[in-house]
Amino acid sequence: MPFVRKITSSLRAKLLTMFVILTSIPLIAVGLVSYQKSFDTVSGHSKAATMLVADRLALDIDVLFQDTSRLLELEKNPQVLRFLFSQSETYEDAKFILKTFDLYRQTYKYESVLNMTMINLYGRGISERKGVFQLDYNPLRNPHFAYLMTEPNEVLNIPPTKSSDWDRLDGFRYPDRNVITIMATVKQQITNEVVGFIVIDLDDSVVERFSNNVKIGKTGLFYVADDQGIPIFTPAAPAQSGDSSQPVNLSEHTGYQRDSFVDSTADPSKFVVFATSQATGWKIVGSAPLEEIVEDANRIRTLIIVSVALSIVFTITLYFFITSRLTRPIQLLKSKMRQAASGYLDAKVKPSGQDEIADLGASFNTMIEKIKMLLEQSIREQEHIQKAELRTLQAQINPHFLYNTLDSIVWMAEAGKNEQVIQLVQALSRFFRISLNKGRDWISIKIELDHVQSYLIIQKMRYRDILDYEVDVSPELQMYPILKMTLQPLVENALYHGIKNQRGKGLIRIGGYVDQVQDIVLFVEDNGIGMTTDHLEEVREQLEQPRDSQPNDTRDTGLEDGKNGGFGLQNVHQRLKLYFGERYGLHIESEERKGTCIYVRIPKK
Repeated sequence: MPFVRKITSSLRAKLLTMFVILTSIPLIAVGLVSYQKSFDTVSGHSKAATMLVADRLALDIDVLFQDTSRLLELEKNPQVLRFLFSQSETYEDAKFILKTFDLYRQTYKYESVLNMTMINLYGRGISERKGVFQLDYNPLRNPHFAYLMTEPNEVLNIPPTKSSDWDRLDGFRYPDRNVITIMATVKQQITNEVVGFIVIDLDDSVVERFSNNVKIGKTGLFYVADDQGIPIFTPAAPAQSGDSSQPVNLSEHTGYQRDSFVDSTADPSKFVVFATSQATGWKIVGSAPLEEIVEDANRIRTLIIVSVALSIVFTITLYFFITSRLTRPIQLLKSKMRQAASGYLDAKVKPSGQDEIADLGASFNTMIEKIKMLLEQSIREQEHIQKAELRTLQAQINPHFLYNTLDSIVWMAEAGKNEQVIQLVQALSRFFRISLNKGRDWISIKIELDHVQSYLIIQKMRYRDILDYEVDVSPELQMYPILKMTLQPLVENALYHGIKNQRGKGLIRIGGYVDQVQDIVLFVEDNGIGMTTDHLEEVREQLEQPRDSQPNDTRDTGLEDGKNGGFGLQNVHQRLKLYFGERYGLHIESEERKGTCIYVRIPKK
């Protein structure tokens, strides 16, 4: 394997591997033991704290129902017994009972009690909201009353039921509200004979306060379930609670009053805790993602991992500090030699000390300096040759422009067009002012476009009936540099070899755009006679040939203007390649009878 081969082939790699192994194994072992102990302790404390919260909620519900159960003391009131036992209208007893209801409210502040109702075995009853009423059916048909007749000492706590699904004894309904109902019997004090029933309706918001105000972790919550684990009250779950709001299966824990466990069937795993209300038998169930319960333990794990990693990093740093004084000079010399072999001749060694390695480094520096001097001398000679060739190419372009322009001036002067001659001379002056440009080879694209426009003004005066032109290059591109005399030969080629040889008026369009972010592409397009496919391929091949290898018979390609003796497209193409490299230069596209487009690619810099 390459990795093993690299380790075994380097003394420094062997030392590093040994340092890391000897340091990391004890640290990892200590970290694992510490993490396990810390995890057990912290997660145990978190689970115990959550169990205490569940116990407190169950106790609060017990206190609530025990407090409400004080209303059951009304069964001992003589007026209540007389009202339930008698079948005749007893106005004074009913009035007293209603006052007693009000007295209990004022005394114990029963804000959650919605209604109190008493009813005898014959369907005659009294409630806070309706007063005295008479049922038109036997109350023992009610399954809860029937159960209390068999178990008169029981107190029933009926889970919340929407009033729309439950016909209240007094006919009163609670729209859009859940109701908890407490039912008990009213018995004769001497014979313990059942003479009626007392029914207390509680607003379930009292349970909601217990469940909604206490959370487990960040997204966990509590809900109330019956003794079988079936939810009877589930609070509105927040959006981030996820699966924490889903009921938990308690079928395997029905025999326990309180317990906690991890539900591995959920995704992600959930920590579940429950406690049982002694007054109601209901279970207070809480659930939360296990990762939230053991979050503190996970933090300790992260701390241990970071500590081990930092220790290993410290060991590696210490190793490098120790071995640097032993192997660093050799490694440095090796690296510099590789750089020099790859062509980087500025690689030098800074010798330290007076040993053999320092002498070897000094000899290496001397050798590199001599090689560098020889290369620089060769490069300077090549640059002089290239610049001389470039000046020769540019000198061949300028006389070609001047000849055509002077020919136009002579023609207009002979025709007596004095104003046009003046305009033409002014345009020629601007043209050569830019062309000479104090001998500089570089100008901005904007100046080059001004140069081309001066040329087009001159030629339009001469070929007014056949020439129109458009220049559309965005100002953002005009700020970049370009070699002088790049576009004008292309425009001249479009005029003489495209538009001039067709019938009717022609159009020359100059534009530009950015290509592949790093390149600028300018183009000169005409709607002239174009070229056939074979002719286009021939032109492209000749464009790439060195100037000395051009054939004598160039025909009418635009590469060489035999009539004027100057060089056009080939000179521009060779100049661009000479300055920028093989990637850049000209590319020609043409279609017979439709026109030609010449693209100029230069770097954007």
